[in-house]
Amino acid sequence: MSAPNKFRAGLVQMSSTNNRAENMASAETLIRAAAAQGAQIILTPEMTTLIELDRAALLDKIYSEAEDPSLPVFRALASDLNIWLVIGSMAVRVGDRIANRCYVLSPDGRITAYYDKIHMFDVDLPGGEQYRESRSYAAGERAVLAATPFGKIGLSICYDLRFPHLYRMLAQAGAGILTVPAAFTQVTGKAHWHILLRARAIENGAFVFAPAQTGSHMSATGAARETFGHSLFVDPWGNIIDDGGQDVGVVVAEIDPALSEKARSRIPSLKHDRVILSDNI
Repeated sequence: MSAPNKFRAGLVQMSSTNNRAENMASAETLIRAAAAQGAQIILTPEMTTLIELDRAALLDKIYSEAEDPSLPVFRALASDLNIWLVIGSMAVRVGDRIANRCYVLSPDGRITAYYDKIHMFDVDLPGGEQYRESRSYAAGERAVLAATPFGKIGLSICYDLRFPHLYRMLAQAGAGILTVPAAFTQVTGKAHWHILLRARAIENGAFVFAPAQTGSHMSATGAARETFGHSLFVDPWGNIIDDGGQDVGVVVAEIDPALSEKARSRIPSLKHDRVILSDNI
C-alpha cells in the first residue's frame, strides 16, 4: 500500500488560563491562523480550554461531554475551515471524576476518535512544586488509533511520553504519526522534552506532532504553573522539523508520510521484538 500524499500540518502553542472564554477565543484565532497557512490537520495542546490547578474550582468550571459548550464550537470550526482538528485535551466531567480527553474531529465536524490520558503525573519537584493528577483525574485504559487521510495517528497526552511501550504498541498497530499534546513544566521540559520526543520518533520510525502550552498559568487560588512551550514537529529519523520556541503562536510544516516507511525499512526494529524471560529478576 502506498503512503498518503504529502500534507501540511499545524501546531497551536497556547498559554491557556483559568478563563474558558479567553482560551476559546485564543484557540480559534490560532487555529484559523494555521489554516490560513495551509494546514490540513491542526493540533492544539493539552488542556486547551482550561488550566485550573485548584480541584474544586476546576470541577465548578467543567462539563460532561454532552454538555460541554466548547465541543460544538470546535466541531463547527473544523467544518468551517474544512480541516482535521485534534483538540489535544480538555477536562471532561465523568461522574465525580475528570477525564483528560483528546478529541479528533473530521472536516464534517464529527468526533471520529477520542483518547483519555492513561498515565497520571504525580510528583514533587525541586523548589516545592507538587502535582497530583490522580487526585482529580480518572486514568484512561485504552490505546487509540485515529484513521485519517494522512495515515493512522496514535494518540497520547503529555506524561504518556515517558512510557515508550504505549508508542510501540501504536506504531506496531500502524501509526505513522504519534501525537503528544502537552503542558510540560519548565523544569522537566528543559531537561527532557526534546530528547524524549526525538526518542519516540526514532524508536518507532514515526512522525511526532507535539503542540504545547507555554508561559505562566494562574489558578483561582493564586497558585502558578510555568510551562515549557517548544511545540515540535519531529520526523521519523529523529530530526526536528520545526520548534515553536516559547511564544504563543502556530507552527506549520509540510509532512511527507513516505519518510516513515523509509525509516522503518532502514531500521526494522518494530518487527524484531523478542520474548524476554524474567525468571531471575
